Amino acid sequence: MAESSNAPAVFQPWRDPNETPYVSIERVTKKFGEFVAVYELSLEIYRKELFCLLGASGCGKSTLLRMLAGFEQPSSGRILIDGVDMAGIPPYERPVNMMFQSYALFPHMNVAQNVAFGLKQEKLPASAVRKRAGEMLELVKLGAFAKRKPHQLSGGQRQRVALARSLVKKPKLLLLDEPLAALDKKLREHTQFELMNIQEQVGVTFVVVTHDQQEAMTLSTRIGVMDEGELIQIGTPTDIYEFPQSRYVADFIGSVNIFAGKMIVDEPDHVVIHSEEAGMDIFVNHGVSAGPDADVWAAIRPEKMHISREDPAREQNCVRGIVDEVAYMGDFSTYLVKLESGKIVRITQPNLLRGNPDRILWDEQVYLHWDASSPVVVTK
Repeated sequence: MAESSNAPAVFQPWRDPNETPYVSIERVTKKFGEFVAVYELSLEIYRKELFCLLGASGCGKSTLLRMLAGFEQPSSGRILIDGVDMAGIPPYERPVNMMFQSYALFPHMNVAQNVAFGLKQEKLPASAVRKRAGEMLELVKLGAFAKRKPHQLSGGQRQRVALARSLVKKPKLLLLDEPLAALDKKLREHTQFELMNIQEQVGVTFVVVTHDQQEAMTLSTRIGVMDEGELIQIGTPTDIYEFPQSRYVADFIGSVNIFAGKMIVDEPDHVVIHSEEAGMDIFVNHGVSAGPDADVWAAIRPEKMHISREDPAREQNCVRGIVDEVAYMGDFSTYLVKLESGKIVRITQPNLLRGNPDRILWDEQVYLHWDASSPVVVTK
């Protein structure tokens, strides 16, 4: 999509521009019989990066993670970790550890024993095992819980025990499969920041699989969006959210209003899209290079739209509708507005005033307008 050329360069403090990729996935395909789980996928991940694979259930992200771990072998293509081809190398010989969604803690062992298990399997001296396990427990702030059994811990504490056990052997690469899925919303949000802090302290490369868009946006240095076994866009959270390269990415990440239309003006510094759904021509103040009469879609995030009772008297990017639904969410309110074309549009507005007596209510006629820089134009 030509639109991507308008995305600003984003400073990436985790990466040396001359650095060699730490993980290289080269045209990897994985088939289960006739079913293709991953297709011709290529990806480069850098040292100390926290990379998120994001996608709906069944898109192939967990299969890709299992191939990195060595639990599955590619049908074709190859995977290199730190320059070494992983073909034929079993999981226990890879510089990799994996933290499963279920945490898989041993119920008959206490916290310290769970964390130390992998080190004991390597037959390290008991003093070294105690020292390193203790350091990991302090890192995840569970030093005082060393003698407790897993059933005596909260969900968040069990998650941190599993993380400590995964890190205690000092892997070069840590794979996390839906690591926070079992936690409630508030605890999950808190743990996201703890996970980021721990990753920064230990300096291990993390690859996280998740279907939670907000989690991926919070955690990652970069996101790879997957669909039907393919990576369809890779970028920083800002790139993915502000500059989606397809309708799928725009719609999958957060909420968005997508207006179908035809390009009627296509200039280097602006375009105009005629949209029956919007009931108007949409003006965008940057070029797209899709060509005249091309079928395109204008994607506008709900928070980038403004809603008012008064006509703003704008010549461009202003539509009228009736409020169909209102949802008060505390810090913001969501409005579903039915346009004269019949299309339902979502708008979010912050609740800046406590108990605002002048708030917009159901069945009111309203005007929606947005800045010419707000729409992202996609061609597929």
